Amino acid sequence: MPLNRIGRKTGDETFGRRSLWNRIKDVALMDVAVLVKGIDEDAVERLEESLLEADFGVPATLHLVDEVETAAKQGRIGTRQEFRDFVRARIVELLEEGDPDRSLARAQEPPTVVLLVGVNGAGKTTTMARLARRLEREGESVLLVAADTFRAGAIEQVEAWAERLGVPVVAGQPKGDPAAVVYDAVDAATRRGASYVLADTAGRLHTQKDLMEELAKVAQVAGRRKEGAPHETLLVLDATTGHNALAQARTFAERLPVSGLVLCKLDGTARGGVVVAVSRELGVPVKYVGLGEGADDLAPFDSAAFAEGLVP
Repeated sequence: MPLNRIGRKTGDETFGRRSLWNRIKDVALMDVAVLVKGIDEDAVERLEESLLEADFGVPATLHLVDEVETAAKQGRIGTRQEFRDFVRARIVELLEEGDPDRSLARAQEPPTVVLLVGVNGAGKTTTMARLARRLEREGESVLLVAADTFRAGAIEQVEAWAERLGVPVVAGQPKGDPAAVVYDAVDAATRRGASYVLADTAGRLHTQKDLMEELAKVAQVAGRRKEGAPHETLLVLDATTGHNALAQARTFAERLPVSGLVLCKLDGTARGGVVVAVSRELGVPVKYVGLGEGADDLAPFDSAAFAEGLVP
């Protein structure tokens, strides 16, 4: 039997990953006899461990475990299905606190400027292209911005996507000033009457303070060219990075007006629970999820579907 990332036998697999439900379904708390007799402390500890392994984060995990304990003591959980439904509902509640607005921002006067930020390899460029495809299909006009002037091949990658999608692109020179590229792009979008400017920025480690300052400058310059810009700053997270995504998110939010999250590579990991921790800590909603490799594999985030995926 295959082993999971922490060396335990996995049992059933979904998309090559072990779901949260498959991690906790054998916990004794789910045994009706245990529920009738009371809470088994070992079962509670194992439930807590399962949630932490799924990168829910400590606050969200403790909250969920406390809720399960209380419901069991009150007799509201008596079967496996009731347990499954209860955990799903609590996960949805965690993600829907404050009635978050998951729609993409729209400026009062076009263009709406959207920055995509995140660490190297998180999926920013692909997310930008997928978002452009969605907006075009909704009748919006889009201009892409190759503002990653640092990574070799980054400009060519954005230009290739622009050609594939049939949308205009503004690109800078390698090693050029990314803030100037975004400034010029907003000018170009205004002249063209484009409704959205989608800017791909250079990936950087959250520990690289000088590069983080450069990224903050990009946002500031966009605001000088267009009032209220960036109207949306989407932090793109790789679901496979697990708990490290929380540290990344904290640092980006300290330097930028992060307004929403995009969770990529959700189809290949059991660690999607990190999105609960990040969303709760930053107080920003998850707006989109990447579910595959294709240009159409970007979907609006659905907390109920997400919870069902974790606890099928």
